[in-house]
Amino acid sequence: MTPAVQHGDLLATIVAATRRIVDVREAARPAAALARHQTREPRGEAFESALRGTEDANRGLPQRARIIAECKRRSPSRGILRQDYHPAAHARAYADAGAVAISVLTEPTFFDGDPQHLRDVRAAVDLPLLRKDFIISEYQLIEAAVLGADAALLIVSALDQADLTALMQAAGRLGLSVLVEAHSVEEMERAVDAGARIIGVNSRNLRTLEVDMAVLDAVAARLPEGVTAVAESGIRSASDLTRLSSAGYHAFLVGERLIAQPDPGRALRELCGR
Repeated sequence: MTPAVQHGDLLATIVAATRRIVDVREAARPAAALARHQTREPRGEAFESALRGTEDANRGLPQRARIIAECKRRSPSRGILRQDYHPAAHARAYADAGAVAISVLTEPTFFDGDPQHLRDVRAAVDLPLLRKDFIISEYQLIEAAVLGADAALLIVSALDQADLTALMQAAGRLGLSVLVEAHSVEEMERAVDAGARIIGVNSRNLRTLEVDMAVLDAVAARLPEGVTAVAESGIRSASDLTRLSSAGYHAFLVGERLIAQPDPGRALRELCGR
């Protein structure tokens, strides 16, 4: 059963639940024991190259809409998105449809995620993988590397500046790339100050769940050169991709728009006009 939201602040509720869950997992299997199960080095550079289209350019291929296609069963705003949820199968469909990377929700309480979903997707596709979760400890980054991720999400509004910086550095030591998520110009500036090279701008307010596409334009206008920009939430059509590309975004993270459709792979092709 999903816990009640505290004081109308969904983000605070999720972070509190995450801390309890991580404490339990770390007590059962300490970080040193967990790390011994890693069999693959994360390809953080491959994740960043995919978002920039570097691989296509190097192979002489035309640029395309660079989509991080997301596997998630549930969202707090819409509830169950897909009853027949099979992350590995959805990931294969996304890969076949031209996704450049796959995002996998592993948060269990509010998104019905599971770390095992990431392991299953890793076994199914060779694309760079992003662990999408509310990461508040280095233990979760070690988990991400062990499960087969190449990148991890860090949410600026869920962390103070010292923790944000420390987790970015820990991810680097593990070989993981980091997608740092901001919801405002101020949060984007905090991400830059922490050394972020990839910044995701989420038009959905994680505290209220409201979507404001104007956030994407406001933050894009202030992004420094050299940062890889990823637009998140509210993307519904090929015209959205065109407009946001013109605003300066290099890639797009799309989840609900795809996973709720009968054929997620076909939905991705239609979104990209293919």
